[in-house]
Amino acid sequence: MPAILETLRDRLGPHLGHADDPAGRVRLQTLVLLRWIAITGQLLAILFVHFGLDFRLPLLPALAVVGVSALLNIVLFIVYPIAKRLSEAGATGYLAFDLAQLGLLLYLTGGVDNPFAVLILVPVTVSATILTLRSTVALSLLAFLLAGVLTVWHFPLPWTPGSSLSLPATYQWGTFIALALGTLFIATYAWQVAEEARRMSDALAATQIALAREQQVSALGGLAAAAAHELGSPLGTIAVVVKEIGRDTPPGHPLAEDIALLQSQVERCREILARLSRRPAASSDVEAFADLGIANLIETAAQPWRRDGIGFAVALKDEGPPPNLPRQPEIIHGLSNLLQNAMEFARSRVDVELRWDERSIRLDILDDGPGLNVDILSALGEPYVTSRPDAGGMGLGVFIAINLLRRSGAQVSFANRPGGGARATVRWNRPATVRPRP
Repeated sequence: MPAILETLRDRLGPHLGHADDPAGRVRLQTLVLLRWIAITGQLLAILFVHFGLDFRLPLLPALAVVGVSALLNIVLFIVYPIAKRLSEAGATGYLAFDLAQLGLLLYLTGGVDNPFAVLILVPVTVSATILTLRSTVALSLLAFLLAGVLTVWHFPLPWTPGSSLSLPATYQWGTFIALALGTLFIATYAWQVAEEARRMSDALAATQIALAREQQVSALGGLAAAAAHELGSPLGTIAVVVKEIGRDTPPGHPLAEDIALLQSQVERCREILARLSRRPAASSDVEAFADLGIANLIETAAQPWRRDGIGFAVALKDEGPPPNLPRQPEIIHGLSNLLQNAMEFARSRVDVELRWDERSIRLDILDDGPGLNVDILSALGEPYVTSRPDAGGMGLGVFIAINLLRRSGAQVSFANRPGGGARATVRWNRPATVRPRP
């Protein structure tokens, strides 16, 4: 028996993919479960029609068709592990077999006259939700072909003994057209919805990666402060020893110049460590750095994207001290993405205008570039929407920025400026997000 199972694995494996195939679209167990549901329904329908309604049908051939499907399911369940994932070709072949099996069963029980002919839509719909457009189109064409064949060739529809039901050809072809249009519509709709969900899932994964990277960068401040603290004592010891050696070394000694250089480098190291110790550590370690003035935060977010020839200024449009924002990776990275876009499109300058009151904080990022394409303005913020497809961009920068800023409680919107250029507006409600100055 093990030898037989191994042989089956070797023969079916290249067609179904590997259990650890990372590109696998769907687990084999999922399709096996769906097939068991279909087999159960088919078996109950056959037995009910034949024995319950006493309609004559080719019982043994129909049961044989259902039995072949059940046998294949049993073989797959025994041969392969539960976690096995099917490759694209394997899942397509699996669903194609289900279509062919259903077509043969319908051929024995009335073709398109059989009301269960609508089940032809099921494998195509499953394909549209888990497989690529190419596979879905191939299965849709197979469904069209089967529906056409079943319209012309089929056994009579099971009916009351001694009588028969013969539907007009016009009705039969109308059923074929309905099946074809239904397959086309449902496959297109299901694939579009599933593709949108896949795109959103991929884009959210990219957002998580970007946030994790920003959190790692923020954590470096705490690591630097800890390192400065730990290195302070041994460096102080080195400074004392070097100073004593320098005091005992007479002027003009061959080592005097080297000792002086060593003293200067030790002093430089102490200055560097002092600066590191003043940088923000992890939020739980140095509460003094938990909040930044919003103007400083904007400068921090814009710094990596500053370039020659592009002016940059932050204007405070209200009186009084500006509010603080929490030093959150979501805020810094989100604003950084928006400022990067503004810097890249600007012709000569980028301005950031800050307004606030007791209820909200509003931040406008203004550039003097060509503005936003009106064709994508309403969709801006959706994943993979970009105005620069030829530049190799994936259209995830704005999507990531919006989702990160929403985590901080912000609302983000975009518009074109009347005089040219684009405007990105970020608004926070107070005091939910903004903590007061100490």
